[in-house]
Amino acid sequence: MDAKRFETTCSRDVISWLPDEVLGKILSLLETKQAASTSLLSRNWRYVFRLVDHLDFDDSLSLQAQEAQQPRYAYWEAFENFMRARGIDERTSYVFTEGFKNMIDRTLALQCDYPIKKFSLKCHVGKDDERQKACVGRWISNVVGRGVLEMDLRIKDRGIHFLPPLLFASKTLVKLTIGTQLCLGKLPSYVSLPSLKFLFIDTVFFEYEDLCFVLLPGCPVLEELSVHHINFSATPHTISSPTVKRLSVHYDSPNDVDGACYMSFDLPKLVYLEYSHCALGEYLQVNLQSLVEAKLDLWLERKVDRLDVTDLVTGIRNVQTLHLSPGSVDVIYLHCKHGLPVFNNLVNLSLGSKNKRGWKLLAYLLKQSTKLETLIVKDLNGYTGDVSMPPNKVKVLHILGYRGTADELKQLKSFLGEFKCLELVQVDVAKAAEDDGLILQIKRELLGVSLQSKCEFKVNS
Repeated sequence: MDAKRFETTCSRDVISWLPDEVLGKILSLLETKQAASTSLLSRNWRYVFRLVDHLDFDDSLSLQAQEAQQPRYAYWEAFENFMRARGIDERTSYVFTEGFKNMIDRTLALQCDYPIKKFSLKCHVGKDDERQKACVGRWISNVVGRGVLEMDLRIKDRGIHFLPPLLFASKTLVKLTIGTQLCLGKLPSYVSLPSLKFLFIDTVFFEYEDLCFVLLPGCPVLEELSVHHINFSATPHTISSPTVKRLSVHYDSPNDVDGACYMSFDLPKLVYLEYSHCALGEYLQVNLQSLVEAKLDLWLERKVDRLDVTDLVTGIRNVQTLHLSPGSVDVIYLHCKHGLPVFNNLVNLSLGSKNKRGWKLLAYLLKQSTKLETLIVKDLNGYTGDVSMPPNKVKVLHILGYRGTADELKQLKSFLGEFKCLELVQVDVAKAAEDDGLILQIKRELLGVSLQSKCEFKVNS
């Protein structure tokens, strides 16, 4: 390269030499507002911005600025009463600003009809503001028409919000997130999302059975489903799909148990279940024949009468790995009315216990799980040696949250005497006990225990 050409090359910025496709990828990593501002640099940069395939719009910053000026809207009566009972005033709602609307309109106009991979929209919509609802529908329809693959819609609307029918007929959408505190109107009678594999729903109110009988049947390749419902009533009580392999259900809706005190799971291909809910009176259908791993977090709700979790526990009997929270242990011990099933495939068990009932349930589980090899105990507090453990094949014992107290050491020694096939004991020291002197003391004490045992000891701090 001659000197003159070299000088000319160096006088230009290096970024401008990059291919437009690379520049588009770089701009996609920036905040959408910043990326859009590059379109003002020159005509060439306006073209480059069209190649940005990730758009993220969030009105939270503008909401902070207008907080004192926004009008008030009432929540639904049930939610308002629920929050007031807890001393929280949540009656104030917000709407997105005209500047936020104009920014999105300009951005979408700059991009024309170029393809897009991901679209994220977080905004507050006025309860009776049809103009704002129409804007949201127009934005969603725009990106669906451009072949969007992933969409994250976090829309707060105190009224009924009809999402555009085009959304429920997308041929390209692979991942969809909808929430939060959104009351959907009646879904289109025919939903067709042939590419959707991941669906995440966070506090969304459906018309009666629209989730189970309209939306899910329209997702023929759905693999992962997450349904979270926080502080509201009207939770979905039936979840059915012939294709879903992973399911996460988190309900924190005490107002709802009066209306429908049951759950049904019809998921023949499910391999992973995470279920957090108050214990209910009935589990009408639990079809989980392919289940491999389950995490249960159950608790007692005073409004629920005649509790019985037998059908739920029986429905997960094929699992290989089972995690039980301390609350779940209590619920199962007290309200598995017809006893535990045989867990023929259970190899890994993790449980927490708040009292003697938990250790009695553990003894029962050991009896019903003849293949169990790994046991994880979340806390030794409350263990008493008078709960006898049956003969078992447990090879690995993992103790979590060990604090090194005299009672815990005594309990650990007693516990070890109940397991004759142990090969490894792993003890994780609690964060509250993490100082060098205490850890050294714990290791010294456990060394003494290990010398009396044939198994290997490991201490993690």
